[in-house]
Amino acid sequence: MGWEEASVRGFAEFERVAGQKLRSQGRGRVFAYFSGDKDPASGASWCPDCVKAEPIVRAELPHLPDGAVFIYCQVGERAYWKDPNNEFKKNLKLTGVPTLLKYGTLQKLVEEECFNAELVRMLFTED
Repeated sequence: MGWEEASVRGFAEFERVAGQKLRSQGRGRVFAYFSGDKDPASGASWCPDCVKAEPIVRAELPHLPDGAVFIYCQVGERAYWKDPNNEFKKNLKLTGVPTLLKYGTLQKLVEEECFNAELVRMLFTED
């Protein structure tokens, strides 16, 4: 595996890890997948679309470029996510979960687009 994965929860942790990884990568090869929080007991997200998209996104991870970083970020509980002033919506302009994005660019897949393995692969492989 020529890429690495980091798992984070919440905006502050995402910002810290993404910033560190971008500085160490230097070329903007940081990809982030945003999902609703998972229940510790069941391991399932409150977001049914996130549950559906995650295995599709994970199946495409081998297509990440060498040296890339994949950040899996839990955005919080449903009530926090629904707040229009939450930090993910205000600072990253996220409009829905799941969202898969190439950090530092405008390239992203939102909600049902994450169900399409071909689109996920294109996001991972195209410059």
